[in-house]
Formats: sequence, C-alpha cells, structure tokens
Amino acid sequence: MGKGFFNVPIAINEPVKSYAPGSPEREAIRKTYKDMFNSKIEVPLYINGKNVSTGNTRTMSPPHDHQHIVGTYHLAEQSHIDDAISTALEARKTWSQMPWEQRAAIFLKAAELIAGPYRAKINAATMIAQSKTVHQAEIDAACEFIDFLRFNVQFMTDIYHEQPESTSDSWNRIEYRPLEGFTYAVTPFNFTAIAGNLPACMALMGNVVVWKPSDSQVYSAKVIMDVFEEAGVPPGVINVVFGDPVMITNTVMASPDFSGLHFTGSTFIFKELWKQIGNNIHNYKTYPKIVGETGGKDFIVAHKSANPKQVATAIVRGAFEFQGQKCSAASRAYIPKSLWADVKKLVIEDVNSFKMGSPENMDNFITAVIHEGSFDKLAKYIDQAKADTDVEIIAGGHYDKSKGYFIEPTVLVAKDPKYTTMCTELFGPVITIYVYEDDAYAETLKLVDKTSDYALTGAILSTDRYAITQATEALQNCAGNFYINDKPTGAVVGQQPFGGARASGTNDKAGSAQNLLRWVSPRMIKETFVTPTDYRYPFLGE
Repeated sequence: MGKGFFNVPIAINEPVKSYAPGSPEREAIRKTYKDMFNSKIEVPLYINGKNVSTGNTRTMSPPHDHQHIVGTYHLAEQSHIDDAISTALEARKTWSQMPWEQRAAIFLKAAELIAGPYRAKINAATMIAQSKTVHQAEIDAACEFIDFLRFNVQFMTDIYHEQPESTSDSWNRIEYRPLEGFTYAVTPFNFTAIAGNLPACMALMGNVVVWKPSDSQVYSAKVIMDVFEEAGVPPGVINVVFGDPVMITNTVMASPDFSGLHFTGSTFIFKELWKQIGNNIHNYKTYPKIVGETGGKDFIVAHKSANPKQVATAIVRGAFEFQGQKCSAASRAYIPKSLWADVKKLVIEDVNSFKMGSPENMDNFITAVIHEGSFDKLAKYIDQAKADTDVEIIAGGHYDKSKGYFIEPTVLVAKDPKYTTMCTELFGPVITIYVYEDDAYAETLKLVDKTSDYALTGAILSTDRYAITQATEALQNCAGNFYINDKPTGAVVGQQPFGGARASGTNDKAGSAQNLLRWVSPRMIKETFVTPTDYRYPFLGE
C-alpha cells in the first residue's frame, strides 16, 4: 500500500474471495453460518456506548426460512431517541475536536477488523438475515464496506489538503468543520456496506450520528456496531435505534440541532422526509444537509451490433443477482428484433438453470426476497401479467412462501413499451423486455429517456462505436451510473462512485470525496501579517 498526504495509507480495493469448493473461506463461512443460524441473538439499542434493552422486542427470521427465529431486537420509545440525540450532542464536544488522523485510525482499524476476524461473521449475518448468497455477501458486507472505510480516509485527507492560495501578506486556510448539531442516518436492508457507510462517513468527518437501520438488516447492523466499538468509536458518536420509523424521524427532526440527513431507501419516503425538513426549517439552527439515494427503473439497451451472449448475461446477472433487490438492478430491457431470437433462447436457458433456495447451499444462485410485503407485491404483478394479453411470461412466473419468500426469476415480454412493469419499480426478480425494430434505435433511446422518473443506472451493449456515442448522448440524463458493454450493477468504491438524479436521489456519489464534502461546513480563515493602520489608499493623494 502506497503513501498519501501526511503519510496516510492510500486505499486499495479489497480482493474478493472466491469461496470455491475446498477453499478455506468456504469452510469458515459454512461453520459460522451454521453457528449463527442456530444461535439466538438479542440486539439492544446502542446509545452512548451502552447496550439499552427496552423489553419491547421483535423477532428476526431469515427470509428463506421465515418460521425459524434467529433472535430478537429491542424497540425504542421516544425517550430513547431523546437520549440518543442528547448524548450525541455531548459527544460532539470532544469528537469534533479530535485530530483528524485519530478519527482516521479508528475507521482504518474497522476496515482491517472486517477484512480479518469479522469477515465470516458479517458475511454470515448478511446471508442469514438478508438472504444473500455467499458471493453477494462477500462483495457487499466485506469488500465494499472495507473499501468505503479505507477510501473515505483517503478522500478525507485529499479534502483537507485542498487549500486556497496564500500570499506574503496573508495566510489563507480552510477549516473543514463538522456540521453544527447532529446528523441522522436512515439505511436500507439491501446492502450491509451502505448501512455501515452512511453513519461512518459522517462520523469520520467529525459529526455525531443517530442511526436507524432497516428492520430487515438488524442482524448485520449489530455486527457493524461490534466492529465500530472494537475499533474505538467513542461513546455517543454513533447511536443505533430501532423501532417505529415515524416516531423516530419525528423526534429527530423536531430537534433544533438536527443538521443533516443521510438516506438510502424509497423515493416516496425520501420526498416525505425532505418535505418534513422544509416544514420545520424555521426551527433549525442551521440549514440541514440532505443527501439521498433512492430507487431506480434501471435499463439495458442492446444495439443490433451487440453480441447476443453478452446481452443475455447482462440481463440475467443484472436483473436476478440478489433477487433483483439492488437499487441498480436491471428491470427493463430493449432488444432489437434481429437479436431477439438468440437472446431469448439464451436467457431462458440461463434462468432455467438457476437453483433456488437457502444461501447456506452454495449451489443456489437465487434465494428469497426480503419479506412478505415484498413477496405479495411481486406476486400481484406476476398474476396481473398472466391475465393481461399484451404481455407474455417467457420464463419463471411461479412463487411460493410456504417456507421462504421465494419468487422465481421472471422474464416478461411486453408488446407495449409503456406496460406497467416497464415503468414501475418492483424491486424484485422480474424484468420486462420490449423488442424494437432495428431501424428504430434512435426512437427507442428517446423512449428509454421518457419512460421513467428515475435516473439511477443503465447500460448500452453494442460493438458499433457510433451507436455507443449516440446512446451516451441521448441517455445523458437517464442514469447517474452508465455502463457500456456491461450490466448496470456492481459499482466499485473508488472506481465508479454511485448515485443518480431525477427521482433516484441527490447524486452525491457515495464512494467519492463529493459525498464527504456534504458532511463538512468549511470555515475560511484569513490571517493578515502586517495589519494596516491608515484607511487612506494611494489614489487619494493630490
């Protein structure tokens, strides 16, 4: 690892372990998974460095085995949220003044703890409670989270290094202060790395945090806090609360010291939170920073020059890895008529080859969707497709929740490019394909642009550079992350900073210095060396 500014390690991406048969990591994860699956864990609130049990608990069950209970977690009352806010503000007095390299050391240590002794544990928790395969858990809970922690330290040092010009008359410098007050992190179920990064990146910049994880991500959130505690995050800096999201949010946003929201979740909820902040704006000591990454209706467009096998693989991986529950997952595709027969055959073959079940069985490519609400929503759309005459199901279409919330990967072909599932975010293993005439490429690009309110990710596959250029220009505002000859998922920290615009969020690019700049309030300091003693300027002379 090289050296950066002030001798701080330059971040490098964490290598992904293979978990191939016979590998040591495969045996380690199997044992850890079994031990954690069969142990009953209790997850308290975490306020001011202490475990807080409320007595009001809810059970946790794996989505792929919803009758099995792996533990319980405690629900907060309003008094606990008040405590989290007050202890965060008290902790800010010392945390905000801590030298930046000391904060950096804590989160670099957290990265190494995850890379080593906590790797199997955080991956197993993600597999159990979020139903990720071992590969999806590895690239998320281990590698991406490690990358966030390491790269954020490098981004922070780069930010602090950015200073204005000084002269012989004065020294000009910028102090990158943390926000005045406390911040609020609201995180999703689908990525353990995102859940950990949202509070961690704000804390790294000197802020204090009240963190509300998703109810479906509590197990791995507990592991994250165990890591942060062992790494040395002081009491009160990151406080974790579970429970009624409306009560928690109302309490947080009623505080005049609320100074920032870092959110990943649904577009509707994010808009409601933005409106709530606006309604409370006269109560706040400062204008709160608002950063959000929300949904997507992510696309794949194939040009007639594309390789059918590459197109099929992009569809299958992009749409169905982690059951289509990535905000970047492909859920609509546009295929030229001349390629469709080959692409259709290849996609059906791939989908029919999938094995589905528990992530404990590493032969399975597909596991369960996150909870019953998601299952019921997806089943409703599949049933509607079965009844409609302008859409055909060419693969999948079955579902079963008797043991787990299993939805077969489903491929729809729509005659109408504005069919419901071409426009509506489903967040599950369902993709809808529209077949267009080869000579309607330009019109199809316009259709892609106008079909969705979202603008998160998208992909173009082509071997014709003119066609790639045409798509890149026509789809400029359709995706914050745009992929050429690849699937629209799999952003890597430091390589593809992630975020979208339109209804997909504020596009503040997690995994870059741009995001960290949102969590500081710069103070410009000018120090004059020889201070004037006369108001008169030379032009005033006769």
